[in-house]
Amino acid sequence: MAALGGLLAAAILKVVGDQIASAIGGQIKLQQNFEKDLKKMKMALESVDALLEDAGKRSVTDKATLLWLKRLKDTMYAISDMIDEFEADTEVISQPSARKFSFKKYLAIMIPCITVVPKITMANKMEKMREDLEVITDQHKKFRLTEGTNANEPKVTDIRETWSIMETQIVGRTEEKEEILSSLFDSMTKEITILPIYGIGGLGKTTLAKMIYNNTQFKEYSQVWVYVSQTFDLKKIGNSIISQLSEKGKESEYTGMEMIHKSLQKLLANKKILIVLDDLWEGEEFHLQSLKDMLRVGKGGNVVVIVTTRDEDIAKKISTIKPYKLAPLTDDICWSIIKQKSVFESRDDNKEKLEKIGKVIAMKCAGVALAAKSLGHMLQSMNFGEWESVRDSDIWNVSSSQVLASLKLSYNDSYLKLCFAYCAIFPKGHKIIKDDLIRQWVSLGFSTWQLGERYISHLLGFSFLEHSKSPSTIKLYDEDITLLTMHDLVHDLARLVMDDEILVVGKGGNTEGIWYHYALLDDCSKPLGLESSKIRALRFMDCDKIELHHAAFSSAKSLRVLDLSECIIHKLPDSIGVLKQLRYLNAPRVQDAVIPNDIIKLSKLLYLNLHGSSKILALPESIGKIEGLAYLDLSGCSEIAKLPESFGRLKELVHLDLSNCSCIGGISEFLGSLTKLKYLNLSHCKKIGEMPEALGALSELEYLNLSFSSYLESCQEAEVLGTLNKLEYLNLSSEKCDLRKLPEALGTFIQLKYLNLSGCIEMSELPRSFRSLKNLVHLDLSYCYGIACLDEALAGLSNLQHLNLLGTSIMLLPENVTELRYLNALG
Repeated sequence: MAALGGLLAAAILKVVGDQIASAIGGQIKLQQNFEKDLKKMKMALESVDALLEDAGKRSVTDKATLLWLKRLKDTMYAISDMIDEFEADTEVISQPSARKFSFKKYLAIMIPCITVVPKITMANKMEKMREDLEVITDQHKKFRLTEGTNANEPKVTDIRETWSIMETQIVGRTEEKEEILSSLFDSMTKEITILPIYGIGGLGKTTLAKMIYNNTQFKEYSQVWVYVSQTFDLKKIGNSIISQLSEKGKESEYTGMEMIHKSLQKLLANKKILIVLDDLWEGEEFHLQSLKDMLRVGKGGNVVVIVTTRDEDIAKKISTIKPYKLAPLTDDICWSIIKQKSVFESRDDNKEKLEKIGKVIAMKCAGVALAAKSLGHMLQSMNFGEWESVRDSDIWNVSSSQVLASLKLSYNDSYLKLCFAYCAIFPKGHKIIKDDLIRQWVSLGFSTWQLGERYISHLLGFSFLEHSKSPSTIKLYDEDITLLTMHDLVHDLARLVMDDEILVVGKGGNTEGIWYHYALLDDCSKPLGLESSKIRALRFMDCDKIELHHAAFSSAKSLRVLDLSECIIHKLPDSIGVLKQLRYLNAPRVQDAVIPNDIIKLSKLLYLNLHGSSKILALPESIGKIEGLAYLDLSGCSEIAKLPESFGRLKELVHLDLSNCSCIGGISEFLGSLTKLKYLNLSHCKKIGEMPEALGALSELEYLNLSFSSYLESCQEAEVLGTLNKLEYLNLSSEKCDLRKLPEALGTFIQLKYLNLSGCIEMSELPRSFRSLKNLVHLDLSYCYGIACLDEALAGLSNLQHLNLLGTSIMLLPENVTELRYLNALG
């Protein structure tokens, strides 16, 4: 199979080029000759930039070109590390209060303090790096590469976004769905029916299973969806079914099969249940029989199980009725998918000739829906000549799989390359939190936040990412996290691109002499080896029963992203302070009372997540030294009593979550200085005092949650909130709410989508301007006993979809409230 590692070179060059340009601008200007060296480096990179498009294509078939691209790529990573290292060393040397000066003036004051030895070391390192780069860039001449027409990074085009939501415009598979429903209907008199759907990867087995799952025939059934994956874990499957069927939806964590069976006996007995087991790989008869036995424990019910698998033998072993073999799509249907995804009918350029080319491309999709979807989305923004290039590409000839070949071609959008390839750091089937993924991209220098949102949309359009469940029509923000996943074949492509860059546990092979830049490991109980020194992103998986070793990551001094969310963290190691390049730290549920003071050395930290660390007593006194911190999650840190005095220096904070910090105080005095905040969650903060005037200074807020906080217990009028007219989410619900009046300025909150006033028992009316909230989608007035009439307030709310009037005396609604999808009006 052709390696794709060379295709990342152009994308990395863009990231490093921007970094060098930033350095030339003076941010790390320590010596005059550094600027000269940096400019020479930039010129060397520019000399090959225009050639990388041709080099990337050649690397698919030419090993020498591939090797040159890999060397160029490794050198660029080294340059990036060097620049960041110099910047970090500058900050260490420059300890006097930088806050009083601009960074440039600050360096000017401190340069005389720099010792001669560091100067020489830096200068020598810079000179050697420049010489190495020039040698490698000069080597391109022997390949006789041609300049591309697309030398600069392409901009994100405003093409029509398409989404992988099941309910919209599925082409094909209608007959197959009806055949399966008919087969199920004939055998649903039995207590359990297991029907497997099998066929090669990418055909649409999961899509077909979702079509059945959402069919009205099963509207009276309780429904369960389990992603099984290549790692078969019977307990995990059982616990997942229990969790989804339990009334409270609480996560089940039974460790013994006896308890799992007993729980399932109760949940499955005398019930109608539909279960989908997606992507089953296990072939051992014993394990499959154990799975069948577990699903049979309920008596007197009707359990229907749909299984998707690639293996016919597995399908036969697990089934109770004849398995369904899913055939490849016809070439005509593949062409229909390509036409739909490429918005072919709206084109006005050579449509007749394009159709002939498109039908040839459709034939190359080998009947695989995933291939047709990803290629169609790519072709949407291409001209006639580019369609011809796709048809005639060498990739079709060198790939062992037509499906992977089509995915490789779709992948040929350089601005997305790094962002997509990075997803290889997640295990197959992993549910990726969208916002977390963007934060990691930003931390690695791949994207800004705004571009990250666009990249997600485009990857969804290519079907490289999929929603793990259809996104809700009504977004409830923290209650509705967007989860994404990758098809197995797409994940294979990401790993193929990252092959020489990522260290995956169990990958095997000779690692000697290779410097990985990304790592996914399953053991945090021991130190990393020497090969970790250049790792930029490290994620541990399945370590929820393994204690974190004090040196588990200390050798990885180039780390930008560290995710410990699946580890047991008895104590956050002091060695955290050596990670000078760290931008993203996810370390939830720390079981120690102390956060190491060395965390303040992480001067580049942007994102810090310590949620659920219920034993932490305090933050380091000098936490304010991490002045670039933009995201801080301390939710559930219930023993923290007071924030340090330096907290007010965190002026770059955009996201602050203190929910369920039930003992915390001292937040009000800092609010006035956190003027960049867009997200503030103080729910269930019982000791933060009365609502301060400073809250009104947070004019950038889009999300504010004060539910069940002490701010609402003694506040009768919330005029201070009247300036927060950028809010999209406002939660003022409480059991002890003394709030009687909302500000009349609420009518200027034209972006407000969610408003929760549940439990505001003293409130008798809504502001007259309330009807101006044209974008309000969700309104909760439950237990607002004093509000008797809503005629005027709701008259202009044409987008309202969710209305909760539980525990009120309101009986009549205005006629124009026509979009409601949820209404709870029981008095």
